[in-house]
Amino acid sequence: MLFFENTKCLSCGYGVGFDPYSMKMRRLANEDLGQPISRDSALHRCKNSINYDVCNWLVNDPAADYCLSCEMNHTIPNLLDENRRAWWKSLEYAKRRLIYTLLSLNLPVVSKKKDRLGLAFKFMEDQRTNPEVFEQHVNTGHLDGMITINIAEADRVKSEIARQYTRELYRTVLGHFRHESGHYYFLKLITTGERKQQFVDLFGDYTQDYGAALKEYYENNFIAPHDPNMISHYAQSHPWEDWAEVWAHYLHMIDTLETANQYRVSQSSAQFDDIDNTLDKWAELVLLLNSLNRSMGLEDAYPFVLSELSLRKIRFVHGLIYPS
Repeated sequence: MLFFENTKCLSCGYGVGFDPYSMKMRRLANEDLGQPISRDSALHRCKNSINYDVCNWLVNDPAADYCLSCEMNHTIPNLLDENRRAWWKSLEYAKRRLIYTLLSLNLPVVSKKKDRLGLAFKFMEDQRTNPEVFEQHVNTGHLDGMITINIAEADRVKSEIARQYTRELYRTVLGHFRHESGHYYFLKLITTGERKQQFVDLFGDYTQDYGAALKEYYENNFIAPHDPNMISHYAQSHPWEDWAEVWAHYLHMIDTLETANQYRVSQSSAQFDDIDNTLDKWAELVLLLNSLNRSMGLEDAYPFVLSELSLRKIRFVHGLIYPS
């Protein structure tokens, strides 16, 4: 059995990796006993795998150093610091999960190095966790395809403190990636007048002052009760954030259902074009996941109750990806 993160088959000893172009785990025919394959091969390891052991994706261009995921990196952490290298590995793990799901949904995934309207990632730190860096405050966010992640999110203690402080039910590195990607795909998918009006009818007027809305949220509504019609507390801050939260939940649902299907769990789905079947299976799988977690003394894996409005929003996201 091979897992998504494997770099070697424990049975035969050959090197393996994920090929994002065939969407399959592939064996490197000329690599065994841990010896890297020659760069002359059409299919070879990413440079971030060879040098830093933070990637297991493969490159299919003999002239390229980096895989589809790593070529999107704009800024990476300080590699001289062991803790930062460990955080970077966690960030790369989550980023590859995100990109896999985007590819599986046939969404446009291209690096800014190849298209100025493409995707890129900054992994940065600020003085709150490292007094030696220049930036006083780094916010996780998105701007014109550039997704910035504060690398301290990869520190589990700091992330849990932030989760408690912000009263979030769910906070993970992968969740940040999925949320911020929603802002990018808003620009890609909400492009026509009809779709913009449909968005406004569901999420509200996205042209309202974004900065002012977030300022008000953090200063006032941050402690307000959660509106049960909204998919999360943070979704209340602005229609764009509501969209990004719904988008992230949709990706959570799709990826988890697909993984469950690979394990032949009956409460799973491999067909996502039928949204009714997908939502029914998700409801069944969530009950199973949460019950399993409780049996282990853990918090619910999916601690959300989706309102009718949230389900309508998820259907809207689905309709953009699978237009009828």
